[in-house]
Amino acid sequence: MTTTQLPATAGDEFAKMFRESGLPALERATTRSRGDGPHPYIKLTNAKILDGTGAPSWGPADVIIENGHITALAKSGKAKPQNESLAADDFLVIDCTGKFLTPGFVDCHAHIGAPFHAKNGPQPSADYVYKLWLAHGVTTVRETGCFNGLSWTLQQKVAAEEHGIDAPRILAYAPFPATTDYVKSLNTPEQAVAWVRAVKEAGGDGVKFFGAPPSIMKAALEACTELGLRSCCHHAQLAVGRMNPLQTAQWGLSSTEHSYGIPETMLEDQTLQAFPEDYDYGDEYLRFSAAGQTFMQAAKPGSEKWRSVLARFLEAGHTFVPTFNVYDANRDLMRTRRADWHERFTDPTLWAYFQPQRGGHGAYWYRWSTTNEIEWRETFRLWMRFVNDYKNMGGRVGVGSDSGFMFQTYGFGYVRELELLQEAGFSALEVLRAATSWGADLLGVGADIGTLEIGKRADILVHNTNPLKDFKLLYGTGAMRLNDATRAVDWDRSLQTVIKGGIIYNPGELLADVEAMVAEARDVA
Repeated sequence: MTTTQLPATAGDEFAKMFRESGLPALERATTRSRGDGPHPYIKLTNAKILDGTGAPSWGPADVIIENGHITALAKSGKAKPQNESLAADDFLVIDCTGKFLTPGFVDCHAHIGAPFHAKNGPQPSADYVYKLWLAHGVTTVRETGCFNGLSWTLQQKVAAEEHGIDAPRILAYAPFPATTDYVKSLNTPEQAVAWVRAVKEAGGDGVKFFGAPPSIMKAALEACTELGLRSCCHHAQLAVGRMNPLQTAQWGLSSTEHSYGIPETMLEDQTLQAFPEDYDYGDEYLRFSAAGQTFMQAAKPGSEKWRSVLARFLEAGHTFVPTFNVYDANRDLMRTRRADWHERFTDPTLWAYFQPQRGGHGAYWYRWSTTNEIEWRETFRLWMRFVNDYKNMGGRVGVGSDSGFMFQTYGFGYVRELELLQEAGFSALEVLRAATSWGADLLGVGADIGTLEIGKRADILVHNTNPLKDFKLLYGTGAMRLNDATRAVDWDRSLQTVIKGGIIYNPGELLADVEAMVAEARDVA
């Protein structure tokens, strides 16, 4: 290969690697079976508004939607259609008295399944994943890695945009093929730049990095900036010794995913993490147990080093997407694996993949101990403090789920992330802002989605109660509550309706479809 020659399918390298290993892509979604519409004209009346900007609720108000966009938002009775020729009968009117409207949620770290799961049986289809997201109010996802292939993901992106499938809006971030342990087809800065250009020409929205030789990654990040592509990075342990998130942020990286690499920016008495003597990155238990020790080797919260590192990230305009939820089992395995939704909504192959097994990514429970959980609880305390401090300094934090690993099921993992951000110190209103406008801004689509404002797409959630009072009510299972009148347990839910692009979805119907898919898969198994 010459310095600029590329594989024929830029962005599909990881999918090719998986396929050749016997791990195929998911079955694509091909049809739309749910949702009413699209309706050209919708009017939501008498609603309380939580607009995603950080403003408190106000109302009652009316929202007018014309051809999938908000054209009026005003106090009840004051909103007028942009198209003055429209009559009242032209609108589908939804009475939202006593209800709350928020923007649709943005998942900044999502995977449309993962070929890894095929190790344990037939994978669920993409339709399973999409319906779980929509049923939990997620109307936009950043596919951080496109492990099914960039071309596969772009086809699904178009189908979602054209209302051909029941799916959130998809932004496709191609995986950068310069990793030590997976795919390494790029070996020079020139190749990296040519590959980024090819991804842009193919229609990709960004690039997902895991690390690379510094000169190659710097060239790729500069090319992303030049071409208007966003970027994110899981700073893998195999690469972070040469290049931590502070360096990549200064080279233009849009966001750091997870916690990897962050403690390394704050080491004081050493320059590398102190790994156990028997450490082997290929041993999933050692990899994840050691990752729970790094923050404890770094500068203390509030110290000069701690504050200076935060300030440098802020100066670079960097964003953090912590994905706390996918590591939640590390600090309490029993609680996470017994979550209420697994029996009805977790696909059997996914469930089998979560179990202890050798070689399964994130399936390292064969040795998980009390000591491991205690270390990870301390890691969460420090990590949450870092993220909350960054937010309080004016830094941006996005909500990402990374579901499909470590007992986290799609949609449910996103709601758990909202809970964990609140645990980190975010107020409920700050969590909502992170889940909507901050996520949209990170993805570069803040002019189009993320807040309830005139001119933006009508991605709107209708809640029966104020969602800020209890995020647990957003779970598809609902939350367990005592009904004093009947002396029985009810499972209360808040999310009533999901509106995306003029299509009106009933979350209950979407969840019923998923439950039927899971039941059928179990019967086949």
